[in-house]
Amino acid sequence: MPVLQIEGDDFTLDGEPFRIISGGLHYFRIHPGQWSDRLRKARLMGLNTVETYVPWNLHQPRPGTFRLDAELDLPAFLTLAAAEGLHVLLRPGPYICAEWEGGGLPSWLLADPDIRLRSQDPAYLAAVEGYFSRLIPPLLDRLATRGGPVLAVQVENELGAYSEDTAHLAHLADLLRRLGVDVPLFTCDQPADLARGALPGTLATANFGSNSRRGLAGLRTHQPVGPLMCSEFWNGWFDRWGGHHMVRDPAQAAQELDDLLSTGASVNLYMFHGGTNFGFTNGANDKHTYRPTITSYDYDAPLDESGDPTEKFEAFRSVIAKYAPVPAESAPGPGAKLAVPAIALTESTALFDNLPVLGAPASSERPLTMEQLGQDFGFVLYEAALPTAGPALLEVEEVRDRAQVFIDGQPVGVLERENHEHAIALTVPRAGSVLRLLVENQGRVNYGPGIHDRKGLLGRVRLNGAELTGWTNRPLPLTSLTGLAFGGGAEPVVGPVFHRGTFEVGTPADSFVHLPGWTKGNVWVNGFHLGRFWSRGPQYSLYLPSPVLRPGENEITVLELHAAHQARTVDLRATPDLGPTEE
Repeated sequence: MPVLQIEGDDFTLDGEPFRIISGGLHYFRIHPGQWSDRLRKARLMGLNTVETYVPWNLHQPRPGTFRLDAELDLPAFLTLAAAEGLHVLLRPGPYICAEWEGGGLPSWLLADPDIRLRSQDPAYLAAVEGYFSRLIPPLLDRLATRGGPVLAVQVENELGAYSEDTAHLAHLADLLRRLGVDVPLFTCDQPADLARGALPGTLATANFGSNSRRGLAGLRTHQPVGPLMCSEFWNGWFDRWGGHHMVRDPAQAAQELDDLLSTGASVNLYMFHGGTNFGFTNGANDKHTYRPTITSYDYDAPLDESGDPTEKFEAFRSVIAKYAPVPAESAPGPGAKLAVPAIALTESTALFDNLPVLGAPASSERPLTMEQLGQDFGFVLYEAALPTAGPALLEVEEVRDRAQVFIDGQPVGVLERENHEHAIALTVPRAGSVLRLLVENQGRVNYGPGIHDRKGLLGRVRLNGAELTGWTNRPLPLTSLTGLAFGGGAEPVVGPVFHRGTFEVGTPADSFVHLPGWTKGNVWVNGFHLGRFWSRGPQYSLYLPSPVLRPGENEITVLELHAAHQARTVDLRATPDLGPTEE
């Protein structure tokens, strides 16, 4: 592969002028069986480069564990990109934002009560160095200087919006160099943050979605010499639970792209293909009010969540063709879709009846956080005996993020961080009644100072002003559903329930799971965790990738936290429902 150089105001590739026309697609948001398809479509739209973040929290889920296989086989993804003739911009973080859980920072960092993330805190730096020393060496032969596709590597991510710690950027850049990264390094920031987030001697790039000339002018003011590049051209946006589905007019977005490319600048579309926050991996924002991101990361991008070209694909392709060669091959059409109506979930089992197979309990005087329990994602069940009977006020210092409250197995209410709820009035039937709080981590904050986002019950819990002590804390990561005691027939007890059914497939194809009449929970197909659903919307379907399915019998499991559809059926449909758009 040719090597990228920075010469004056230009990029060159093996001595020839070169413009980066890139698009974001994150391997960890795409089923690996579909990586090749998405990369091919990137080339067909006219991109010469793709960009991806690297999620530390998946690659190193525990301090002593490191993964670079299966759906996290980044070297394989980079090899596929090279085979498609695409270059790569690599953004390894360690912090990535990306509307991803915790901005990609692993939850185990937060087990240290004093850690200062994204700083020169020695504890944080030691963790970063341990991670990079595992991640970078296997990627060295994918650098362009060794014949691979990686043209350039980003240092951190929009640090200027968080702090002005240039020493931290310099430390990370030096670490990358010491580990053998010898391609150009770059930083990225929004134009207003360039002065705080740039690193002298390293290429600065800017992020924006409109007013391209103004954004590039701000970059040029900050960086008088060097190639101009928009490293995140925001052509769409992400959605949050309880909001609208965000869209952007294709013609307007294409005109903004045209304005940008007409200046001679390079670009990375954010996103070319968004993908999906499978499982529990969505992030959240907290600007005085907590707002979790939905499962879909469709992003209103040129490829939709299932990889089909949208109107933006052809609009952007036409713009790119004015400035660079575009393949003569016609744009691909939509892929095959599968529909299976009214799948009956005939077996059920209550979550509370399966606690021994879902997680091991730990005892403590005060509730332990998810991080203290060594847990990344999912739920924690807290239990304590109530000392007195009668009317009572239950108060919790901090709920992170949503607690379902039960007395002797009966639901009595919900406390939501999003609504700033800390107390609930209830009636205790007897002294010794068992209080249960099932607390869901709805996604760690991925942006701003809120990234220090510990989960579970934080602080004290009081009943009528007196602190409750003597807790049982049970982590429920739901990484495996093996061993659940499903049965048919009688309706399960009130409370969170797993429902299971089977359906037949001839030829596997993409589909969308629709859950009309259901309330809130999670869906697995053949053990693959599709993600969360919630009747508050805007998202009312979950993307089901075709590689998850197999010919013949397939299994679907739904965890319903509240009230299931009366008929206990779900539908596979050929089209998604991402909700209404804002007028």
